[in-house]
Amino acid sequence: MSDVERYIEKRKKRSPGFAENFESGYDAFEFSVMLRRAREEAGVTQEAIAKKLRTKKSAISRIENNAEDIRLSTLNKYAKALGKKLKVHITD
Repeated sequence: MSDVERYIEKRKKRSPGFAENFESGYDAFEFSVMLRRAREEAGVTQEAIAKKLRTKKSAISRIENNAEDIRLSTLNKYAKALGKKLKVHITD
């Protein structure tokens, strides 16, 4: 375990609020990475996907960097622009 991981675990134990906020923030970060990777693996630039979605590159950048508050309809359009399907699962 790295020093950073040890620090995070200690903070989570000391502060339930930190633990809750950390987890939700980390989930949003992981989701953002997933969106960017899907685009890159499809060989599509931010400019190209923006054009398909009739928006600006900056809007695509915001989607990929701050995905915690994104509409499902926008995600569906994003996936379609990559030639992919959006699937949503609810888990424990």
